[in-house]
Amino acid sequence: MRLAVIVAVAALAIGVPGVAAAHAGGPQEVCRITDPAVTEASGLAALPGGGYLVENDSNLEPRKTRLFYLGADCSLTRSVGYPTTARDPEDLAVDRKGTVWIADIGDNSPLTGGSGKRRDTIALWTLAPGAKNLRIHRLRYPDGAPRDAEALLIDGAGRPVIVTKDPSGEVFRLDTPLPTDNADGAPLTAVGRFEATHSGTSNPFGFLGDGFVTGAAVSPDGTRAVVRTYADAYEFDVPDGDVAKAITTGRPRVTPLPDEPQGEAVAYTPDGRDFLTVSDQPGPVAILRYTVDRPVPSPPPPSPSAAPPLATAGPDRTGKVALLTGAFVVVAIGLVAAVARRARRRNGAGAG
Repeated sequence: MRLAVIVAVAALAIGVPGVAAAHAGGPQEVCRITDPAVTEASGLAALPGGGYLVENDSNLEPRKTRLFYLGADCSLTRSVGYPTTARDPEDLAVDRKGTVWIADIGDNSPLTGGSGKRRDTIALWTLAPGAKNLRIHRLRYPDGAPRDAEALLIDGAGRPVIVTKDPSGEVFRLDTPLPTDNADGAPLTAVGRFEATHSGTSNPFGFLGDGFVTGAAVSPDGTRAVVRTYADAYEFDVPDGDVAKAITTGRPRVTPLPDEPQGEAVAYTPDGRDFLTVSDQPGPVAILRYTVDRPVPSPPPPSPSAAPPLATAGPDRTGKVALLTGAFVVVAIGLVAAVARRARRRNGAGAG
């Protein structure tokens, strides 16, 4: 997103350096995208069978704005174009049914005037499994005002959730049926805000960079969601499929993503364990993998039925030994007393 360049210049002008150290061990480079057709990758997803999906940001030549399929080595295998001009694609997701979602929700591209906040409607594009063409679904914000956004999540009920780019990003969800090929945008519902913290993680845009929301993803099993900024990834547990509730009210685990050139995309690995990221830069650009530190769950306490039963059956040798020992002591004391009495009688008889 070209706005990031302006933000970077502003951050440098006021002298705000990043100060946080890199995440322990740093990221691992998975592969490097070198095909010149793939530029400014602002969305990323890992395919279950291997390989990746990326979509590039808006381009002065609309035909170059496409959805790209990459192999496990990041080589380009095929691409899909838009049936009409996509204005500013910024993120993508693959839902649990295998449908690809592209979030045409940005508002800072040359096609929208370059200065942002000009769009009356935003759009989602979908590509169903086996389909050849993308379908468009137009949406609008509830107050009708334009916003710049770069993050899309699909919740457990299949509803799209959008987070605006601004610090304290607004969170919107589509609570009505998804329209297709519509001219008027279907209204979104405002459901809260995502609160990023100023972590101080080193990034090209200083303290401004750790507040802007640039991407999001849901784990393959739907139990976790991540929202990223230029600096950090915030992961939330989603126990009931309600992604919007999780990211607006939950407590996140924060993974630093330090010093990515312009980190905008985030995705889960197919097993849901780690994060994948890529920077919105002209190629070549690397897909990076971050190991996520999560607390190890405590083992559950043993159930009452699992407790060892009371020792009421079978021989209790310890008890028997104690009983016999006590009886022996009593008998021994009795014998000693009897001997003592006899001795006193004899002594008494001699004295008379």
